[in-house]
Amino acid sequence: MVVTIKASYVVTPKEETPKGQFFCLSEVDQICRPDHTPSIYIYNNNNVNVNVLVQRMRDSLSQILVHYYPLCGRLNLIEGGRLKLDCNAKGAMLFEAESTKTMDEYGDFSPNDDAIKELIPNLDYSQPIEDLPLFLAQVTKFHGGNAVAIGIAMSHPMCDGISALQFVYSWAKLTRGDSLHPTELPFLDRTVFTASRLPASRRFDHPEFKIPPLILGRTDDVEERKKKTKFALLKLTAEQMQKLKQKANIDHSCESGQRPYSRFEAIGAYIWRCACKAHGLDKAQPTRARTMVNIRNKVNPPLPKNYFGNGLARTVTEICYAGEITSKLLSYGAQRIREAVEMSGNEEYIRSQLEFLAQQETMDVIRNKYMVKGEHGKPDVSFYGNPNIMLGSWLSMPMYEVDFGLGKPYYFGPGAVYPLDYGIMAPSRDGDGSIVIFMNFQMADMENFINIFWDNL
Repeated sequence: MVVTIKASYVVTPKEETPKGQFFCLSEVDQICRPDHTPSIYIYNNNNVNVNVLVQRMRDSLSQILVHYYPLCGRLNLIEGGRLKLDCNAKGAMLFEAESTKTMDEYGDFSPNDDAIKELIPNLDYSQPIEDLPLFLAQVTKFHGGNAVAIGIAMSHPMCDGISALQFVYSWAKLTRGDSLHPTELPFLDRTVFTASRLPASRRFDHPEFKIPPLILGRTDDVEERKKKTKFALLKLTAEQMQKLKQKANIDHSCESGQRPYSRFEAIGAYIWRCACKAHGLDKAQPTRARTMVNIRNKVNPPLPKNYFGNGLARTVTEICYAGEITSKLLSYGAQRIREAVEMSGNEEYIRSQLEFLAQQETMDVIRNKYMVKGEHGKPDVSFYGNPNIMLGSWLSMPMYEVDFGLGKPYYFGPGAVYPLDYGIMAPSRDGDGSIVIFMNFQMADMENFINIFWDNL
């Protein structure tokens, strides 16, 4: 063990909060993986007193939980594999820890490294779900200095990355002694994303919930699920990113009023192309790209900026062929990604998706599509990798504004990357317009992917 837990604290709201009631979870919440999303912030501050910092974080966590009181409750499993939230105020968890390694010895903080996992609270999912805290944080002091890691584990059915960052940002603000403006308090009403609130007048096919294309000649994805994956951190300078955008827009006419392809669309198309080439896919191989769409502003009326919950909808591109992705202009893949995002950003489509989810007899059928082999005791679930790709964007999320009184983070990243072919784009810490890509890919083809990525840039 590299990390030793020195103390643990159960943190409850500083003031009385609503208890004895079950909190509504929306259909969007219900299909989320029933686990915790891990993330990590690294602060390189030689003036930090860890004991003082932890005490301030305990006090401020107790304050912020008054407003975010659902995070103090516990989930319960009910009929049909659905979840309900018991607002019993059992509290969140905060840990104080020390590492025997210096910050530099952790390298690039790869989430594939077991040592990194020790910087984030660990949960035992063999326990009943009603015993698992919904929010956990760990403050770890590195050896030989005052640099610290703050590892976060947040229940995914409780919120997506946008809401998680909203909570952590507000917690950090209180920790450094600032107060919250009334407009920063969370909007907790999740009935806005229930099918009964937004009944569908038109129904769609919803390919985002269907099994993705298989490798030609195969009837299942068993062999692909057996393959190990590897993590790499790729950085695009502002100039490289701009060249990719120009490449995607070279044949894209704006005369019709269409906007130029965005960073996400251009880089996503490029990752998709590199993945098809790295895997050596047959030109006739069907392939899809999957991503998420922020639908907070897609419903009428739009949700408040501080909506706390899951507000992302799944979407997939139409079925393409690897030969099209690799040989056609980059705008071809970018357009497919744009169409998928626009489809799931349509209010009618959102309504239809909510109604589709509400009509499922058991949520496990849908939820299993977002699990991985062996996770939580599930041996066989859907696989979203070769010949397909997952794309994620944190490009608009201000992760480097999270200041616990230690200044801006030296590093922010995922605490784990699931064993899929998955590229997540995020702003770099340099603040110069450069972008980092947290890339996970099948280990056998990762070197090939990286070479193709840089050689064709």
